[in-house]
Amino acid sequence: MKIRLATVWLGGCSGCHMSFLDLDEFLIDLADAVELVYSPVVDVKNYPENVDLCLIEGAVCNGDNLEILHKIRARTKVLVSFGDCAVTGNVPAMRNQLGIDNAENVLQRAYVENAQNNPSVPKADGIVPQLLEHVRPVHEMVYVEHFLPGCPPPAARIKALVAQLLAGTAPKLEGEQLKFG
Repeated sequence: MKIRLATVWLGGCSGCHMSFLDLDEFLIDLADAVELVYSPVVDVKNYPENVDLCLIEGAVCNGDNLEILHKIRARTKVLVSFGDCAVTGNVPAMRNQLGIDNAENVLQRAYVENAQNNPSVPKADGIVPQLLEHVRPVHEMVYVEHFLPGCPPPAARIKALVAQLLAGTAPKLEGEQLKFG
């Protein structure tokens, strides 16, 4: 029986998914071992039930991120924080320094101060998801079994972690697997 694999992209740049695609020929081996049930690289709209493994990229920045994250946690056996944004908040969390009302400050800066035409903050009509007051790493919102740091994690490190998880062993990244190049 194939492992049901999902990958998710929250608030970040998609660099972790690009590094995942750099797995090259290992992707062929992976295709034999997993069923990709949800990912930005496949056309599936709803996060499915009974996912065995999910690699989740990006920080939790808005209400939509938080909603899908809770659904993912409820429907997934093993969750991996995939990349520095998911692990620490990284670049998306830089807005946390804008103070208590940082969500409002972000919207003001983006849609009024930097606007060339029609400066106004979009209303809550679905154009811009409701920003959380602070960006958070994934593990501050839900339980995470494993962490894969890096911005982005190199393909070799992704391969090492995924191969160990598919083999049913507790992941242990060390030595050459921790190199950033």
